[in-house]
Amino acid sequence: MNTFRKHVIQPIIDCWSLIVGLKITGKYFCKPLITVHYPREVIDSENLSTYGGHVELIGKPKDPATPKCISCMMCVTNCPSGCLTVVKSKAPKPTADQEAAWKAAEEAGEKVEKPKAPKNPAKFIYDYTKCSLCGTCIENCPAKSLRFSNNIYWVATSRAEMKIDLLARLKGQAAEVSAPAHAPKSEASAPAEKEA
Repeated sequence: MNTFRKHVIQPIIDCWSLIVGLKITGKYFCKPLITVHYPREVIDSENLSTYGGHVELIGKPKDPATPKCISCMMCVTNCPSGCLTVVKSKAPKPTADQEAAWKAAEEAGEKVEKPKAPKNPAKFIYDYTKCSLCGTCIENCPAKSLRFSNNIYWVATSRAEMKIDLLARLKGQAAEVSAPAHAPKSEASAPAEKEA
């Protein structure tokens, strides 16, 4: 029985695994290439959607300059490379008058609501030199405030430039988005001036 298995059944099993492997190879061999041979080929918007650059913050829909981040520190905790640094915002310091008013209210037996710290981070620093682009921070963010950037032309000439302040970057992106909204108004007023 062992010789039958060795000489008849095992070659059939080996051939079957070879056929399955060739089927997978043939399937991907016939598909179009995904890789763009830059600069010989032009990069179009279809290729940009699949590009994953460094990590960046996502702004709130109504206020794009403010991140959706709630400073829960899940990204920092789960990052295997330790490339993220998040500093939580602190509550504003009360003035002497406010403290006196709170103390008087507490002595009177009233409930005092002191201001809480905002949820937005005070600092959000990303060290691209340490990042392995694994996406663990993106997957573990409960507020869905992180994503991979699509900026394929970003260049850094030193290690210091690769430590990115993501809050400043988000504010810059929001300013760029709002700036073109004002440009068409000035272009529309220019033809009216020429006609007059």
